[in-house]
Amino acid sequence: MHDRHPTAQVVMHEEHLMLVDCGEATQMQMTRYKIRRSRIHHIFISHLHGDHYFGLPGLLNSYSLNGRKEDLHLYAPPLLQDILNLQFAAAHTELTYALHFHPLTTEGLILDERKYTVECFPVTHRIECWGFVFREKEKLKKLIPEKLKAYQIPSSFYSRLKMGEDYIDRDGNKIYNDWVTQAGAVSRSYAFCADTQYDENIVDKVKDVTVLYHESTYLDDLRERAWNRYHSTAKQAATIALKAGAGRLLLGHFSSKYEELDGFQTEAEAVFPNSELALEGVTYRI
Repeated sequence: MHDRHPTAQVVMHEEHLMLVDCGEATQMQMTRYKIRRSRIHHIFISHLHGDHYFGLPGLLNSYSLNGRKEDLHLYAPPLLQDILNLQFAAAHTELTYALHFHPLTTEGLILDERKYTVECFPVTHRIECWGFVFREKEKLKKLIPEKLKAYQIPSSFYSRLKMGEDYIDRDGNKIYNDWVTQAGAVSRSYAFCADTQYDENIVDKVKDVTVLYHESTYLDDLRERAWNRYHSTAKQAATIALKAGAGRLLLGHFSSKYEELDGFQTEAEAVFPNSELALEGVTYRI
């Protein structure tokens, strides 16, 4: 409705693509926005309301019809495995690739890659629901060429300097790491808060993230309705961002009762100025 579709986000880190939720029409939107779905190797499903996963069975089947061979990892509430198995059995579907199911049962680290990690944490919704935090690992230090030359440090030691080691020269003198390096770029982070009531327990889970996505189904004049339906308002999302010390807030999951969305940004900005709307087809750099 109002040309807005159910939830699906693609998080990109360098060459890696990760899908967060997979509502209806996700495949169509991927085609529309030229998302290279073959580069997706990890899918995260926050909860089992249809607008967050009904597009998944079709996507998994399409991968198989297109002859996918690469392994695919799925992180979701445990019951989703039974749902998928039933659908595959009913259709006599045999996947052409290995689908690894990782049930979400406790908060904490769920993926540890060379350059980034993913954590999950519970949020407060009508059913079991999870948020996710994507974090870059600490960047390597940058070398200062003129300092390396001045202290006559061999190139064979450069990789160890980037990791923070000190250097001992032939005479036994210690060349401290911070004499010849600079701090690497600041590591970035992104938190996806899924569907949730206003819950200040979230604050500690997303502390100091670079960008926070938080649902804002209603405006604050309907905060009682939001609470009763286990959702949040734009003002409440902004309050979480403020308390968490987030760098930036993205608002999403707007109720279909609202045709125009400007009021969401206005309401959030009054509490947390660096707020904006999460709009379809837009890429947000972190």
